[in-house]
Amino acid sequence: MYDAYQQRIAECDQAPEQHLKGVADKAADTAPDGEQSPTTPRATLRSGPKRRRKAGSHAPQFDLGRELSRISGVDLTRIDGIDVGVAQTVISEVGVDMTRWKTEGHFASWLGLCPDNRITGGKVIRKGTRHVINRAATALRLAATALLRSQSYLGAQYRRLRARLGAPKAITAMAHKLARLVYRLLKWGHEYVDQGLDYYEARHREQQVILLKKRAAKLGLQLVEPGIA
Repeated sequence: MYDAYQQRIAECDQAPEQHLKGVADKAADTAPDGEQSPTTPRATLRSGPKRRRKAGSHAPQFDLGRELSRISGVDLTRIDGIDVGVAQTVISEVGVDMTRWKTEGHFASWLGLCPDNRITGGKVIRKGTRHVINRAATALRLAATALLRSQSYLGAQYRRLRARLGAPKAITAMAHKLARLVYRLLKWGHEYVDQGLDYYEARHREQQVILLKKRAAKLGLQLVEPGIA
């Protein structure tokens, strides 16, 4: 019975494989409107080692990641938290043409990952996000939860948000962040480069020092670093 089920699973995997092979490659060296991206060119972002997220136990028996990279022009699994399954769900739900959304903010709002506060009489009566049933948004939320033990920039950011806001709000915030990264990669053809845990900690410390200096200046005080006379 086990062998029979394995054969049926293999037959099911052939359907998406044949479908993906019929999808044309994406020419992704320029922006959709024919202009170069205003940010860093794609060629300069390929200097780092390529990291491919491992496929889960339910992944198809063919190289799904390679096919997704071919039709989208980028490798979404380079983004921490996004594996092959999440990338497949996002591409199958939103496609690879991001010109339908004006900005990454519009894309995140369409996914239901933006704040949607109810205001009446100048007062906020409810805080939260719009109730949107979207498989891509659900997949990005699952990807956000996978960042809990990730030793990366996004992992450090998620853990700090989780400690400050709690798990539900932190998951939504990181799913919003992942949605923006996916938009940038699919629209401009860039590849994600992780800046690392140490970079995030150093940047956070620098922001905290700037904030403390501003608070001290309001009180008429001045911060002095240790060892400086």
